[in-house]
Amino acid sequence: MHINITKYYYGDIPDAGNNNTHESTGHSTTSSWPLWEVFIRSKQGLDHKHAGSLHAADAAMAIENARDVYTRRQEGISIWVVESQYIHASNPDDAEMFYEPASDKVYRHPTFYDLPDEVKHM
Repeated sequence: MHINITKYYYGDIPDAGNNNTHESTGHSTTSSWPLWEVFIRSKQGLDHKHAGSLHAADAAMAIENARDVYTRRQEGISIWVVESQYIHASNPDDAEMFYEPASDKVYRHPTFYDLPDEVKHM
């Protein structure tokens, strides 16, 4: 009996060709389902925040599982799920080069204006 164990790291998407079945039982594991990223909007917030990841067969199952796992204390009012393979991100190693050009555009941060005392909360 040979069991193939593959180690995945956070954010890794399992290979499509790997069916992740246990040879002894023939049953598929949840790791063969796509990985979904879960975003929750809290009652006090206006934005959705990343809560974690989970495996699910489809979007409906992902939302139901996200509700059960990430909103057990009724802290959420909205759930977004996105299949991980559709999220694209910049490389943190390129942050200096990627964000550097914004520092030469002083008009984006008008800190050089004198505001009257009557103007509050600016």
